[in-house]
Amino acid sequence: MSTRLVGSVAATLAMVLVAGCGGSSGADGKIELSLGLFSDFGYDKLIEEYMASHPNIKIEQRKVKMEQHNTQLATQLAGGRGAADIVALEEGVVSQFRASKDKFVNLAEYGAKDLKDQWAGWKWNQGTTDGGEFVLGLGTDMGSLGLCYRADLFAAAGLPTDRTEVAKLWPTWADYVKVADQFTAKTPNVKFVDTGRNVYKAILDQTEEGYFAKDDSYIAESNDKVKAAFDTAAALGTKQQTGALEPFSQDWNVALKQGSFATTTCPAWSLALIKAGAGDAAAGKWDVTKAPGEGGNWGGSFLAIPKQGKHPKEAYELAKWLTAPEQQKRIFKETGNLPSQPKVYQDAEVLATVNEYFNSAPVGQIFASSAESLKPTYRGTKDSKVGPVFGTALTRVEQGKQSAAEAWTQALKEATDAAK
Repeated sequence: MSTRLVGSVAATLAMVLVAGCGGSSGADGKIELSLGLFSDFGYDKLIEEYMASHPNIKIEQRKVKMEQHNTQLATQLAGGRGAADIVALEEGVVSQFRASKDKFVNLAEYGAKDLKDQWAGWKWNQGTTDGGEFVLGLGTDMGSLGLCYRADLFAAAGLPTDRTEVAKLWPTWADYVKVADQFTAKTPNVKFVDTGRNVYKAILDQTEEGYFAKDDSYIAESNDKVKAAFDTAAALGTKQQTGALEPFSQDWNVALKQGSFATTTCPAWSLALIKAGAGDAAAGKWDVTKAPGEGGNWGGSFLAIPKQGKHPKEAYELAKWLTAPEQQKRIFKETGNLPSQPKVYQDAEVLATVNEYFNSAPVGQIFASSAESLKPTYRGTKDSKVGPVFGTALTRVEQGKQSAAEAWTQALKEATDAAK
């Protein structure tokens, strides 16, 4: 799932984070395990089922906002107490926690390397270090990209509405910008895209290296692809073709409900957020098609086990079960979170899945096809500190506070400082 930015949903689902150490044995003699999550991983029914089949196990979910989850986890690891027995690590920050591997159980000690072939190769590698000898986490979902659009607003602008024809409009992101100009000329009171930040991220997520090279050296200033992605998104903002919205915020939800923008980049997990924000009145108006460019991944997580827990073996068995192919398929059918295992996302039933809310779009095919062409961007150890700097810079452009050139110059200086 989830850079899964799903604070609004996570807040709704938030549970009080219990202080103190990880799992323990309760008064009833049961082994108590805690699961630290952000957002909805689709585990509620699965956990009930697991406890029913393992009567000696009691499981507590701790759900908070992603930013809070990451901050708390870093503090808990540094302090040696308070972390859940199993913790979710979002792909945007997993490199940060790889640097603290000494605080985590090496899942290879429990046989995790035998499971390697279940996952797409890149997904497995993201959750490991030391040449694959240290297994930090087992992969949950992934965020292969699609592009969501309002078919009724496209029709009003005289553009095609059929998802196959729409995909032909924008084989590249430069073509996407051209479509924005056509759309704006006909419907000036509706923004073409929710935020330039998401466009920027989608473009950059289609490159193998972004802010950092694979040796973890900082390259944002010299990487022409970072500048090209920024310029493309900034061009939309300069022309006021974006809503300048904080992704997945309350304002974003309001704009969805009002039909204030026509497109948004959408990994599989975001469809539920669009539906929740837009409401029943927009059912059938939204559709999904191929995103410009090739591949790209936004989000997805791993289940890792901090060393401070008292029951690492039992925690591993639970994490192994929750990420098994059978469970990944069930979660996809219930939540739409795309499995990170080829056997599952290539499954006939998964491929046949359509989303009625999104005009019966064949989401199984769309996101599986995107997954097949996916080449993930390398995430540096400080990626999560550098990335937001450029997003904030784009917001300044969208709000008319800076020119694109001024915002870029400031972003580079701030990002260089953040990368130190």
